[in-house]
Amino acid sequence: REILLNGSIVLLVGAFLIGWITGEKGLTTMGPFVVDPFKGVLALFLLDMGLIAGRGLRSSLRLMGLRTILFGIYMPLISAAVALGIVMLLGLSTGSGALLITLVAALSGAPLQGPGKLRMYMTTVLGVMLGSGFTPEIFEQITHWPISLMMVLLYTIAVGGLIVFCLNTFTKFGIVNSFFGAAPGGLVEMVLLAKEYGGDERLVTLMHSIRLMLTVITIPFFYRFYYDYTPAARAAGTEAHSEIALIDAALLIGCAVVGYWGGKFIKLPAYQVFGPLFLSAALHISGITNAQIPNDMIVLAQLVFGTALGCQFVGISLRDVSKTIIASAMMTAFYLLMAAVFAYGLGQVSGLPFKTLFLTFSPGGLPEMTLISLSLNIDIAFVTTHHATRVAFLFFIVPVLFFWIAPRFGITPRSKDHEKKT
Repeated sequence: REILLNGSIVLLVGAFLIGWITGEKGLTTMGPFVVDPFKGVLALFLLDMGLIAGRGLRSSLRLMGLRTILFGIYMPLISAAVALGIVMLLGLSTGSGALLITLVAALSGAPLQGPGKLRMYMTTVLGVMLGSGFTPEIFEQITHWPISLMMVLLYTIAVGGLIVFCLNTFTKFGIVNSFFGAAPGGLVEMVLLAKEYGGDERLVTLMHSIRLMLTVITIPFFYRFYYDYTPAARAAGTEAHSEIALIDAALLIGCAVVGYWGGKFIKLPAYQVFGPLFLSAALHISGITNAQIPNDMIVLAQLVFGTALGCQFVGISLRDVSKTIIASAMMTAFYLLMAAVFAYGLGQVSGLPFKTLFLTFSPGGLPEMTLISLSLNIDIAFVTTHHATRVAFLFFIVPVLFFWIAPRFGITPRSKDHEKKT
């Protein structure tokens, strides 16, 4: 409520609406009153801000000393440069990069604070974005590779099911954390679903973080030393400020708002994601709109959610989660081993190259695996379509499957007392 209805936002949105309604004629009429004096008023405002900052700096210099102030200036820049270098080296997406860096800082004892309710609003953005990927073209591509797509789904069910059984049997994670933590993709959605069924949000987040990190580190090194691949120049990305028509913007906003409240009303699991996702997918599949969320908004949503997940580990030491890290590393190693087995077997039958199939079966996230296939220049359409199909399977089938098996363990949505915490 404070984000959307505070005075500054209301004035800003109201000004946008007035400008859109009145157009050039309104700007010409109000120009002498609004536009011409703007620079003078801005200069006075900045001068006043400079005076306030100068007084604060002078008092801070007396209290803390010059060294402390200089440390506060250069250390954040150095830390940000190191973090950005690590994320770029690993080829992580914005959300995964923010999660990794925040996770490391939190486990190191940094006093972090998450973005709070902003995370909930950004989750609806991710739902609309995921739904916009279900286009008629995707279904046309799926018909070209039926056998390999079926094998990817078989790999997801068979290997994932075996890992769930082992985690639930040999660890103290519990069925909810084991089930959603073992999924080979869909970090955000699996964390939300685990929370919905009373799971440990931090444990599931850490399991997926380890899986992603080890996968995106291992695969490029494997291709570099075994196939002598060198990263290709990345294709030009989307523009930072994507243009979108007003009617398309209204449809996407409607998907977010109606999907959120509608999903909440019908008690849809993880309604913040699946409500907007279902509506957005319906509009894009039917051809009503083919608009995509502007890239800046997607990056912001990924950044907010990744940071929020990483902040869940504030106050937890590395020793507290060492067993989870070991179990997650073993899970990822088994996923990669079975990916190689499935890729080799399918390659013998279909004649498709192992290097393409291994990347297709690997348990990374859709953004990460797309970037890796792009950087290695390995059949981007094939790899992306298969990973998108697996992600779609995880989004739609996994919640239904767990909803079916949950009563066997006495679990209902939002029950908080059944899960063993680690």
